[in-house]
Amino acid sequence: MLSLSRRLISNNLIRINLNRGLANFNNLIISDEVKCALNEDKPLVALESTIITHGMPYPQNVKCALEVEAVVRNQGGIPATVAIINGQVRVGLTEGEITALGDVSTSQPIKTSRRDMCYVVSTRRNGGTTVSGTLLVASKIGIPIFATGGIGGVHRGGERTFDVSADLIELGRSGVAVVSSGVKSILDIPKTLEFLETQGVFVATFGGGKDFPAFYSRRSGCFAPYCVEDVRDAAEIIHRNRGLDLQSGMLFAVPVPEKFALDENVINDVIEEALKDATKRGIEGKEITPFLLGRIGEITDGKSLDTNIALIKNNAKTASLIAVELSKLKKRTPDSSFRSKKDASKDSTPVVIGGSNLDVSVKVDAEEIKVSTNNTLY
Repeated sequence: MLSLSRRLISNNLIRINLNRGLANFNNLIISDEVKCALNEDKPLVALESTIITHGMPYPQNVKCALEVEAVVRNQGGIPATVAIINGQVRVGLTEGEITALGDVSTSQPIKTSRRDMCYVVSTRRNGGTTVSGTLLVASKIGIPIFATGGIGGVHRGGERTFDVSADLIELGRSGVAVVSSGVKSILDIPKTLEFLETQGVFVATFGGGKDFPAFYSRRSGCFAPYCVEDVRDAAEIIHRNRGLDLQSGMLFAVPVPEKFALDENVINDVIEEALKDATKRGIEGKEITPFLLGRIGEITDGKSLDTNIALIKNNAKTASLIAVELSKLKKRTPDSSFRSKKDASKDSTPVVIGGSNLDVSVKVDAEEIKVSTNNTLY
């Protein structure tokens, strides 16, 4: 009986915690399609919006974003692009909203991480959510899988500058699986992998071999701790991660398709040139990555942009296939860690654990009080 009571208390506390997380996340608008998918455990894939606002020039950025959403749908998934529009956090955008956001000369978006979110919302600005910003939102509302091009990491020379992307910290505290082509090759990949280990992030390559990809190229010379062969294995790992309530993220590194991959030696020379240009111009902080990606595109005559688009689409395809398998797995083996927000809201009765004190004041209505004793022992 005691064991049952403990389980009931634990479940109620979990539900209260879920409700509180949503209630405190103000200025949030979820599209009807995404709401339906959350409620019915359909395969959802979160997508970031800095690819639209800071990753590519207009109008290629809009074209790419819409094509990536189409790739997700073609594999049976439902895209959930995350962005901030007029100070409202949005999950699930229309084609018109993506187009308006992508015209950056008009939308003037801010690159939005966890750090920037309160400012963008309070000033009613537009924001392109980074990997960390998207992870934050996806984790809050219960989207388990997120597809992107490449995550941020430890920048080259990070041992001197302490320039470490917030993506790595967010991955360590958000139980969301990220599907990407490793980390951006402009970064220090060995140090990034070490940092991910410190944060408790599960890291695996996907599709054969442990050679960790380097965004534009298929090999970095570094090796991942694990290799996952197919989408079913990936879905099982995500399911177990959430079932164990580890509350730390997962990174599945998918190499860019062979025909779009750039030679690692050539691209490294290009990156070095772009880094020197950034140093000469004094570009640093959150502006460094957009600058480097743009400069690399110029040096390679657009080849790097073609590679970037190809790997994003491939990652979206992989993420969608994993999401479909995960949805099937959740329905076969229901688990409280996958409780939808709708289910949680049905039972929000609070449970109070503790005691109470009652102070009583008594007035005796008698002129004289007689005291008697009784020596009988019971």
